[in-house]
Amino acid sequence: MTMVQGMNLELSPQADELRGRLLEFMEEKVMAAEPVWLEQVRESASRGKPHCHPPVLEELKAEARARGLWNLFLPDEEYGAGLNNIEYAPLAEIMGRSRIASEACNCSAPDTGNMEVLHQFGSDEQKARWLEPLLAGEIRSSFAMTEPDVASSDATNISMRIQRVDGEYVLNGRKWWTTGALHPNCRILIVMGKTDPDAPVYQQQSMVLVPIDTPGVSVVRSLPVFGYLDPEGHGELLFEDVRVPAENLIAGEGMGFMIAQARLGPGRIHHCMRAIGVAERALELLCDRADARQTFGKPVSHNANIRDWIAESRIELEMARLLVLKTAWLMDTFGNQRARIEIAAIKVAVPNIALKVVDRAIQVHGGGGVSNDFPLAYMYAALRTLRLADGPDEVHKLSVARQELRRQRERRGEA
Repeated sequence: MTMVQGMNLELSPQADELRGRLLEFMEEKVMAAEPVWLEQVRESASRGKPHCHPPVLEELKAEARARGLWNLFLPDEEYGAGLNNIEYAPLAEIMGRSRIASEACNCSAPDTGNMEVLHQFGSDEQKARWLEPLLAGEIRSSFAMTEPDVASSDATNISMRIQRVDGEYVLNGRKWWTTGALHPNCRILIVMGKTDPDAPVYQQQSMVLVPIDTPGVSVVRSLPVFGYLDPEGHGELLFEDVRVPAENLIAGEGMGFMIAQARLGPGRIHHCMRAIGVAERALELLCDRADARQTFGKPVSHNANIRDWIAESRIELEMARLLVLKTAWLMDTFGNQRARIEIAAIKVAVPNIALKVVDRAIQVHGGGGVSNDFPLAYMYAALRTLRLADGPDEVHKLSVARQELRRQRERRGEA
């Protein structure tokens, strides 16, 4: 891994001020809105509509905008907060403490990644039609890359065909785990597929903008995660002779793999910091429950094993946070390519550490921990999914191991 000199983790005055405002927003509005959001989701599901946009979210979005807590993820002062990765990281952690905070601040995946793609690679026309309403929080979007018929941990396996026919692109294939595709406000998909199977392996793929209501696009089903149907949905989609104008191509033919790499680097920072926020809340719940419950005449928190869990959780979370911040600093200072091994490392380390913390909290809560009376069971399901999303642990470990072997061979003077 890259050694660092002169790394500064101190927040800029702007980021520190935003952090204070965000904490106030969380305490005053978001946490109080969580049970309202949950009740609205359940009420919609009881009417046969599990995929919904609870009205309380629009209230929170208006409040976030009024407080200047909008598009915090985008490093562009015209449209976002203009923060770099190391400044945004602690804000992502704070938002990660709640299921609804990121969407309230227009900072939720997959929209953040899609907005970054359009901001960095989109044409003026694409930005006007899709980026501007996304930045305004008027619509939602989805990213269709993973496929059910191939091992998508290797993105070069993608089999979706995108063929140029006169002034159009025609898409045929299947996608799944297309997060956000069932959200009532989803209007646009960024779809990755092969435009030239005979090109060099990393130049076969392209990305195309596909409005979700385009003829030939079918939502086959909504995929549950450990039994949970998230309101935005994880869709399996079928594309049958889907036609879009050639102007919907992003950047150019053969640019899909490069765009994907540019998209996933910052996204992994966001995912990992949100995961630390989840784990921090789980640790709070663990400590509260351990102090509040008594077994055999004394609080559970007096037991040595519980204190071990608390200490280990705090130590592991601090280590995880520091590795993520180092990665963010490297990305800001030297670019994503220089930080690629650290990006792979945090994607393995953080979800696994967060899962351990949540699992300890579940154990302390007893039967309640696996129920929906507490947020821990859903936290566990979401974090376990993160060990697969944006590439499984094994692929990232392979990258780290290759780099380490190369470094050790160089140390020994071997080719």
